[in-house]
Amino acid sequence: MDLSSADPSLVLLLGLMTLGALAAAAVAVTLELRAGAKVRARLSDGPVAAARPKAAVNDLTAGLLGGLTRIGGRIAIQDPSQVSVTRQKLIQAGYTSREAVAVYLGARFAALIAAAVLSLTVAPLVLHGSPPATMAMACGILTLTAMTGPDRVLAMRRGKRQQEYRDGFPDMLDLLVASVEAGLSLDAGVARVTDELERRYPNLAENMVFLTLELRAGRSRKEAWASFADRLGMDEARVLATMLRQAEEMGTSLGETLSIFSDDMRTKRMLRAEEKAMALPAKLIVPLILFIFPCLLGVLILPAAFRVSQTMHGH
Repeated sequence: MDLSSADPSLVLLLGLMTLGALAAAAVAVTLELRAGAKVRARLSDGPVAAARPKAAVNDLTAGLLGGLTRIGGRIAIQDPSQVSVTRQKLIQAGYTSREAVAVYLGARFAALIAAAVLSLTVAPLVLHGSPPATMAMACGILTLTAMTGPDRVLAMRRGKRQQEYRDGFPDMLDLLVASVEAGLSLDAGVARVTDELERRYPNLAENMVFLTLELRAGRSRKEAWASFADRLGMDEARVLATMLRQAEEMGTSLGETLSIFSDDMRTKRMLRAEEKAMALPAKLIVPLILFIFPCLLGVLILPAAFRVSQTMHGH
């Protein structure tokens, strides 16, 4: 793209974006260097310094994560209202680390910086000679991808795990009913069911391990099951936590409560399967029209068309 013939407003916009991206990158690099200076000073002596060349890749990864964590921590301090919401989403996606929120916010910031750098360096080289509208569209796509990409990846991971939770929840309840009716307590039954579900539903078993550890640590059963439901992010888990709390408060049988809830969950899973089966014909209409019908039409018409053409040329 020739800047001499471009719109002056577009040139000014590109210049401002360049200055903003360079300033943000300079600030981030400065903060990272200042924060890592003390760590490098502590690691400059002794046997640790001798072992550093052998772990260069690990040091680079740790430094990158540390930089993202520090940047995300500063962003979280500026906007603390979203920290709890973001933490809940990350926990439901399987990121339970204490630094998960800071790393996620830092990754979003790094994605925006990367999008700005690509828009100002790579895009002009790739789209050299293209109209200004094409350049602006490419920069907008990169910026939109950087803004929505991390959230989209997180939502996909949450959806995948929640699908596993929905598939394994009825099986978990059936095994829990069998354990309670066999004479085990609810806490012991949870530990036993966790071992059985580890291979088939590893993510659900991981959350049950957290539940077992919370119960062993002395947390009340009501709070432990409520935390378990929050980690799963499912309405069924919240209903189960409420039912267990009510059964404990009213003194009703846990085995009977779990059995009724297990039957209800299995019925709901069957209804979801039937719903998907009934929606399948409607979903097959588009590929049927676009792919199967033209092929079938070609197989039926082409031989007749070929014979007609041969007959016409024969005469």
